[in-house]
Amino acid sequence: METGQREDQQSPAQRRRKELLEAADRVVLRDGPGASMNAIAAEAGITKPILYRHFGDKDGLYRALAVRHTDALLASLRAALDAPALRRERVEATLDTYLAAIEARPQVYRFLMHPSEGSTGADQGFDAGRHSAPLLRRLGEELAQVIAERVDLGPGSAELSRAWGHGIVGMMHAAGDWWLRERPCPRSQLVHHLADLLWGRLAAAGDRPGGPAF
Repeated sequence: METGQREDQQSPAQRRRKELLEAADRVVLRDGPGASMNAIAAEAGITKPILYRHFGDKDGLYRALAVRHTDALLASLRAALDAPALRRERVEATLDTYLAAIEARPQVYRFLMHPSEGSTGADQGFDAGRHSAPLLRRLGEELAQVIAERVDLGPGSAELSRAWGHGIVGMMHAAGDWWLRERPCPRSQLVHHLADLLWGRLAAAGDRPGGPAF
């Protein structure tokens, strides 16, 4: 994954966009799915038409925030996968990284995955599904690439890596969503349960020759 531009290399427009996204983040952290364009504009000290000029509408702002948070999450997941530890420990660390991220910022998670919960007025027509689904697909493809690079799955490995990548992301999303709403057990216990579910064939697979270990 490419690293972002250094701040001193960004154009004034890029820096302004970053400032507006940071203002939007502050409102989302406070209001969750109820975050409105009016509140975000007020937080940024601008009028709503200026906010629309940068993002178009709430869909455009949602997409920008989704990319921002997905990039950060993917960087954290890759770091957990590449940490110097036994494979089982890295699997658990990766699951824990995802769950810790949604636990630390539940309002951001709800804004990205369940924005209709706070929709009112003009926001009621906002269709989050067409954005949250691509977000999950992106996570699935990224994880599939990591698996393909690190694990020797034998014949059909490309197809299997993608099936595993999307399946693991779907599992983390569904299990994490349930856990965040109900808190039926400590995070560490859920990590252990999910790692047990994944561990079967992954435990038996070898590392890919010449590639990074997993």
